[in-house]
Amino acid sequence: MKVGIIGSGTMGSGIAQVAATSGCQVILVDNNQEALNKSKSSLERILSRLIEKGRLDNDEKERIQSNITYDNNVAVLKGSDLVIEAIVENLEIKQHLFKTIESHVSEDCIIATNTSSLSIASIASALDKPDRCLGIHFFNPAPLMKLVEIVPALQTSEAVLSKAASIIEDWGKTVAIAKDTPGFIVNRLARPYYGESLRIYEEGIADFEFIDQSLKSIGGFRMGPFELMDFIGNDINYIVTETVFEAFYYDPRYKPSFTQKRLSEAGYLGRKTGKGYYNYDASNKPIYENNAELNDTQLAQDIFERVLVMLINEAADALFLNIASTEDIDNAMTKGVNYPKGLLKWADEMGIEWCVHKMDELYNTYHEDRYRCSVLLRTMNKNKSTFYS
Repeated sequence: MKVGIIGSGTMGSGIAQVAATSGCQVILVDNNQEALNKSKSSLERILSRLIEKGRLDNDEKERIQSNITYDNNVAVLKGSDLVIEAIVENLEIKQHLFKTIESHVSEDCIIATNTSSLSIASIASALDKPDRCLGIHFFNPAPLMKLVEIVPALQTSEAVLSKAASIIEDWGKTVAIAKDTPGFIVNRLARPYYGESLRIYEEGIADFEFIDQSLKSIGGFRMGPFELMDFIGNDINYIVTETVFEAFYYDPRYKPSFTQKRLSEAGYLGRKTGKGYYNYDASNKPIYENNAELNDTQLAQDIFERVLVMLINEAADALFLNIASTEDIDNAMTKGVNYPKGLLKWADEMGIEWCVHKMDELYNTYHEDRYRCSVLLRTMNKNKSTFYS
């Protein structure tokens, strides 16, 4: 199978590695030769480390490398069975690229986008044959993260959706089918992890470090929200939040934070700049000022429960609006962003009545639409039902 990847940044290079490892002939295209050279060198380092760790032998390394060719010209994509673009998140640029891709590939070639937040329908509309287009959204780092969201556009044919899902599963990934709505599954459902934590900080309830430790120690999350935003990059995380907020017609649930906006404007982007919510040492580890001690266990519990119930509420709403199935929603969060549990499974464990009570408690405190309880949660509570019954 011949696969074209456009964009040799972190995501494009990672997707190319996944496809090449699975035996595909991959062409990685970028108009920036320096970026291509960097991608090739990076793959050499990654595969060499895997050999050092005993996860790969030299023959396998050479096989993977030989499966990838690097080029500046989109025309080399002729004969591709699948093309995935992983370039800048700009609709006009993507639409122009898709027209160019279509002029070089066959009618049977699937043309996909790795966008995390843009409308697949809008991207597909640039094609003469839009039924061949869909979203194939990998998570960073693509070789390690098991989840791939597949997002059919309004125009996507069932045959293309089925074929794309089969290809990605053959690459060893877990597929979650998502509706073409802002943020799809993960980037929509994860907004409260960042947004509510920022709100807690802005209210003066706790500092970054205490909030992070509350969610890690009590909730079992691998990274706290502020550590994670610093890891992603405050510029990138803020843009995704702003994009989702605007796309949902300024629903207060997705309202961005001035704290993050100012950090982004100041260039305090996190690990990549050495400063974000935390300062970072030479080895890129956050410097904790308070040694991350939870000196108020009740406050830590309250913070965890407030963030959790907002996440659950978002997941329940996504199910209510048919964004994805129960299983795909929970798989998306455990395999896409390494949550310790699926949010709907977590809701069952905490109790649907508890979820409704916590949401109503927040609404009664703030009287903001941000804290409206999902209709689905309220209905389930009334009917005494659960997500996994």
